[in-house]
Amino acid sequence: MQYQAPANDLRFLLFDVLGADRLHELEKYADATPDLISAVIDEAGKLAAEVIQPTNQAGDREGCTYDPETHSVTTPECFKDAYKKFVEGGWTALDAPLEYGGQGLPHTLKFVVDEMVCSTNLSLGMYPGLTHGAISALHAHGSEELRKTYLEKLISGEWTGTMCLTEPQCGTDLGLIRTRATPNDDGSYALEGTKIWITGGEHDLVDNIVHLVLAKLPGAPDTTKGISLFVVPKFLPESGERNPAFCGGLEHKMGIKGSATCVMNFEGAKGWLVGEPNDGMRAMFTMMNEARLMVGMQGLGLAEMAYQESLGFARERLQSRSLSGPKNPDGPADPIIVHPDVRRMLMRQKVLNEGMRALALFAGHQLDLSVAHPDETVRESADDLVQLLTPVVKSFLTDEGFNNANTGLQVLGGSGFTTDWPLEQLVRDGRIARIYEGTNGIQAMDLVGRKLSLKGGQLVRTLFGTLSGYLKDNPEAPHREELKNAMKALETATMWLASNAPKDPEQAGAAATPYLRLMALTVIGYLWSRMANVANEQLAAGEGNKPLLESKVVSARFYFEKLLPEVDWLLGDIQSGKDSLMAFSDDHWAA
Repeated sequence: MQYQAPANDLRFLLFDVLGADRLHELEKYADATPDLISAVIDEAGKLAAEVIQPTNQAGDREGCTYDPETHSVTTPECFKDAYKKFVEGGWTALDAPLEYGGQGLPHTLKFVVDEMVCSTNLSLGMYPGLTHGAISALHAHGSEELRKTYLEKLISGEWTGTMCLTEPQCGTDLGLIRTRATPNDDGSYALEGTKIWITGGEHDLVDNIVHLVLAKLPGAPDTTKGISLFVVPKFLPESGERNPAFCGGLEHKMGIKGSATCVMNFEGAKGWLVGEPNDGMRAMFTMMNEARLMVGMQGLGLAEMAYQESLGFARERLQSRSLSGPKNPDGPADPIIVHPDVRRMLMRQKVLNEGMRALALFAGHQLDLSVAHPDETVRESADDLVQLLTPVVKSFLTDEGFNNANTGLQVLGGSGFTTDWPLEQLVRDGRIARIYEGTNGIQAMDLVGRKLSLKGGQLVRTLFGTLSGYLKDNPEAPHREELKNAMKALETATMWLASNAPKDPEQAGAAATPYLRLMALTVIGYLWSRMANVANEQLAAGEGNKPLLESKVVSARFYFEKLLPEVDWLLGDIQSGKDSLMAFSDDHWAA
């Protein structure tokens, strides 16, 4: 079926719930009027449905091919025209800085477009997606000379960017990298080493590829404190000379087959330092944090497409009769959407998708406030929430994005297990999002091991202040008591970690994943209460889209009755501690 952008839900969230229709009141985003935001939603939806979606299944079947003689990679043939149209439409420049050819629009709008692109072709979306992170890293940390050399071409989409971190012997533990950078006489550096799992490391969609590479300088500490960041182009901009940064092969993957995932060999390739020596991790985290938010949108995008496919199937597939009597008496059977178990799956998909979208756009809106609001206190509070929620958005949206795609496959039954239907590709493509840009377990450890203690615990206090402030200002808030219970569970879990983790870091490690999930469910509960509150007000006033508003009220009830009670189990998991988890000795595993 053809993708339908969730335009009504997006407008409801952005304009009626989050207040993003007022972003144009901020000087930085003066152009982001409600009319412009609506136009972006509509045009991005058309692009996704008419240009990008038709390339998805064909790209999966064709995949990328590698030529070992030339070290070149050919992308699926249908990608070339779609990428060209994406670039010509200015989508690569949407929220990029104005001074280098960007449009300077809010980050929230990029989140909207990211979801639509990822719904319709995750593989194709990877090429401009990671480029955006390279733009941000160079803009924040690069010299003016590097910015002038690279940003305009990257922002226009004429060139693409990569993020080169992982090596065969190390993934998350980047202190173990072996790539070395030796100074040249002209101020550049010669890079030697191998990187793996490099998205877009080599392909034929653009004329040049700009690699951001982590490496160590001579004499640097052999830890993360000795890592520097370098920009290494495929072709040297000043001369057009081919730089010896070659693809050594493609990874053989279960999904995202249209995305070129490369082994990259740097054989004395010329590069230039980004930022200060031995400060590469700080610069790279600018790119990584942005990528983590983008990956969260990948999970949401796939979940939305899976829901649309499974809903369409459930409305048409005839199987058995309704338990309460025939609903299609003139036909041989009823559509499977009448069956409670099928509805359970569809409601879980729909309600989680809309809750995840609210969480993502809430984070995006806070990101915009953190860089553009004139009040320093507002900026700081917004930044607190962005830092705290980045690992939550990345992890929860990719966990539940994959789960919802898998649930969609279940709705289709045997049909879902065949390549005749798109669900199996969505499941295959979605699985990686829980792994790359830091596995979800690493995200959880970042949350409990770093974010909770930042600024003396201020980040999490800002979150609790936001939630309690909402309840104080809305004494009749829908599902108030259920939300208060979830907040209490999150507060209790936070205090448990504060008491136990400093004495035993393994307690933090054992609690990290359930704690992240507990936070996600609680924040989404807060957002579902806000959505239901707005829906009730508009229904009472006779305003708005009545079916949409009524669906929000019912969906909120489903969330609080069927999904949020998980917080009690999660709190029990956290408080039970590490003992049973860590009790096995070596000889127990194979017993």
